[in-house]
Amino acid sequence: MSKRVVLFGASGTIGRAVARELRLSGHDFVCALRGSNNIPEDLAGYSVKPGALADVFDREGFDVAISCIASRTGAPEDAWAVDFQANSDILKAAHTSGIRHFVLLSAICVQKPGLAFQHAKLAFEKELIESGLTYSIVRPTAFFKSLSGQIERVRSGKPYLLFGNGELTRCKPISDRDLARFVVGCINDPERRNRILPVGGPGPAITPLQQGKDLFRLTGQKPRYRRVPMALMNVIVGALGLMGLVSERAAAKAEYAKIGRYYATESMLVWDEKAGRYDEAATPEFGTDTLFEHYRKKLG
Repeated sequence: MSKRVVLFGASGTIGRAVARELRLSGHDFVCALRGSNNIPEDLAGYSVKPGALADVFDREGFDVAISCIASRTGAPEDAWAVDFQANSDILKAAHTSGIRHFVLLSAICVQKPGLAFQHAKLAFEKELIESGLTYSIVRPTAFFKSLSGQIERVRSGKPYLLFGNGELTRCKPISDRDLARFVVGCINDPERRNRILPVGGPGPAITPLQQGKDLFRLTGQKPRYRRVPMALMNVIVGALGLMGLVSERAAAKAEYAKIGRYYATESMLVWDEKAGRYDEAATPEFGTDTLFEHYRKKLG
């Protein structure tokens, strides 16, 4: 069934993928952007409405709102302004305009919150659940983009950076295309309504060490690793935290360091609270794209 959809966050990586999938799926949709300046070239030809995020509902009739917006830095001020407040403003306007279904792109890392952006996302998830609207909260695992930062490093002959032994964490990464298909699929799938939906790509779960091995194999280079002790990261976080008591700049750097430490020590899989561990088997898989194939294409 074709629906009338308004998409927020279309200028971001996942948002653009969702826009493409909405078009392929035959939905009538509008991309709501914060401003008219610097509209991405790959949104050319799409229905785009710049302006205040909540104002897009004026004189428009939509069935579904999809939000892919997220803070760029994860810093507390940015996180609460975007991950919570901007989404909250959209939700209120959507409710007033008669929207029946709200699809939210969240993140699987909110299962064990310890960072500002995680608490901001959880606060909005709670508001959405209590709003009375039909909701679909999508919590994806790691993105291909976030696991591709060392491609050029390895290609140029430098060692692959690992935290600890490289096997502290695991994930089932999901491609932009597969995640977009899952998000758009929430529109007409009754099984994805009024649910929190963790989702990963094809398994099995992989470690950073395995990611490095794939890159070395694809580039034909001898594996070389540089291991960063977690104790060193803890010292950096602690020092920046103390400096942050008297310096806003240091406080911001401390938050970024905490974010880095979180992803270096926590798996992007479903967390089993009762067992106190991440559960690979309980982490749903979706799609066909693999990180290995993504690396191969990036390397040409």
